[in-house]
Amino acid sequence: MEASTRRPRRHDPDRRDRIIDAALAIIAERGVAGVSHRAVARAADVPLGSTTYHFTSLDDLLAEAFTRHADSIAGVFEERMAAAPDRSAAVESVAEHISGDLLDANRDLVLSVELYVAAARKPALRAVTQAWMRRSRQALEHHFDPGTARELDALIEGLVLHSALSTDPMTPAQVRAALHRFLP
Repeated sequence: MEASTRRPRRHDPDRRDRIIDAALAIIAERGVAGVSHRAVARAADVPLGSTTYHFTSLDDLLAEAFTRHADSIAGVFEERMAAAPDRSAAVESVAEHISGDLLDANRDLVLSVELYVAAARKPALRAVTQAWMRRSRQALEHHFDPGTARELDALIEGLVLHSALSTDPMTPAQVRAALHRFLP
């Protein structure tokens, strides 16, 4: 192609973000196995070389994408917990987080489950889940002691996974009852 017919490169400061968003969309639609440099470049509408320019590997791209997802979920949870004026309100906030933020948001739920599975195989992604769990526990520690916060964080994950994968998921009332049984 002659220089005169080439399309000029345009300044594209959002390219990296679009690549990450495209990776998340592919993961939500096809799973981690559906992520390739070519698929992400196509979905982000960027040249193929952009994915390798901005990310050293697919694992690097997956870590960035899952970090964005985890940061989004953690941010909502931190806001909920910070807004709770006392322990009773905190328990209600946890119940709303599980039933509303996590279980009602199918895309986020699928992304979370994909992250759990991928993190079981890839240590770099395990670091993402560890950071997410640390943030969740810190948010819970505004109202609960560290031991209880850790156990409650595990209970939250278990309730979400159990409900997400069940053909008979727990209702919001059942989620609240489980939390109140655990936190008398």
